[in-house]
Amino acid sequence: MKAEYRPYLNRLIITLILSLLIVAGINEGFYLLQKEKTDRAPETIQLVIPDGTAASVAAGEQVLAIPEAMVFVVGDVLEVKNEDVAAHQLGPIWVPAGATGSLVLETADKYSYTCSFVPSRYLGVDVRQATTLATRLTALWIATPTMTVFLFIYGLLVFPIKRPETQKKLETRVEDKNGQPI
Repeated sequence: MKAEYRPYLNRLIITLILSLLIVAGINEGFYLLQKEKTDRAPETIQLVIPDGTAASVAAGEQVLAIPEAMVFVVGDVLEVKNEDVAAHQLGPIWVPAGATGSLVLETADKYSYTCSFVPSRYLGVDVRQATTLATRLTALWIATPTMTVFLFIYGLLVFPIKRPETQKKLETRVEDKNGQPI
């Protein structure tokens, strides 16, 4: 490599490291500010249908122990435990009285399952993709080169690299009053 390019390469390497630190700080800062309950590993979540639910639903009353909608992560297992005297259904899960049924949530989407233990007869289930370390590293990988180019060009404009004195002397030309080299 020519010696005249070395200052540019050094500045580019320094700018790359600086960009990586800036982007990592911004990405992680915003990740922590916007972190949700769904930014976690998959787990088993139990939904308990309390005794007397069938009678409450028949009377048109909302059962307080059962939410109107639920949010999950891809890979979660929804376990429905029926403590009521009647059998209940949640989408594909049929749970007889005193039994437990489960559903593995494998695809991110918003579902509306038929449900026998809420008065509306439908239960909203929102399955989301979890934000993982791989997702965060991908964001870092995408943003760092752009930031590096931006800072490198901006840095050259604001703080130009000075040429060595020997280079300047070689390029200095002496001209007469007509502009001809002497």
